[in-house]
Amino acid sequence: MGIAFDYAPERPEHIDAILNGLDRYNPETTSVFQDYVAQQCEDRTYDCYANLALLKLYQFNPHLTRDETTTNILVKALTVFPSPDFSLCLHLLPPHILNPPSSTASLRSAGDAPLSEAVQKLNVLNNLLSEANYKGFWSTLDSDDLYADLVADVSGFEELIRIRIAVTIGQSCREVDRSVLEGWLQMRGQDFERFITDICGWGIDDTTGVKGTVIIPVNKENEAKGTVVRENVQFDQFAKIIHRAYEQPA
Repeated sequence: MGIAFDYAPERPEHIDAILNGLDRYNPETTSVFQDYVAQQCEDRTYDCYANLALLKLYQFNPHLTRDETTTNILVKALTVFPSPDFSLCLHLLPPHILNPPSSTASLRSAGDAPLSEAVQKLNVLNNLLSEANYKGFWSTLDSDDLYADLVADVSGFEELIRIRIAVTIGQSCREVDRSVLEGWLQMRGQDFERFITDICGWGIDDTTGVKGTVIIPVNKENEAKGTVVRENVQFDQFAKIIHRAYEQPA
């Protein structure tokens, strides 16, 4: 059995009590959830169920909305791709927030930029990750100072993204050219080697290619398995088809 959607092992008891009671719809709990989002950003925990509850409170009480908290929730959702959490959060935002910002907007910092612009920026990153365009993700992240401001509150954002990229690669590949993987992870040299060997548990074969090949151990996701499809069709089923073929039209 899979892990329940609303399960979060690091969730505090008082947050769990709110989520399982009527207080989850009480506007007075908004500040509690906002503090909890800030805590998640600091200690690298994640609680999608609680974050969605806060966005739902924002729907019912727009005057309580905090743009910074909203963007932090979206950034945290990016760190657990390829799960659908980012899309779930996006669909709880007001329609006017999802519209592209005006081309005349000139404010650039995360604190001053319209929320719609920040959401569009983060949506671009999400699309790149969904498309497995990891090299494009890193180049886009480095292309605008606004991105740096948006992810600044989330501790270890780049490391968390690299881990998720490594997880998806480990589920689909057995070997990857080192130069390609360096671009996907935006890492070089000893930092790359330390991440590959110590964190991922992979190996590097320096005898192949120009820079070598990263060897990913076999697991249940990347193991190639033959599939045999058998159909159990009874003879009387064919008899009915043949009989109908010889029936005279009415």
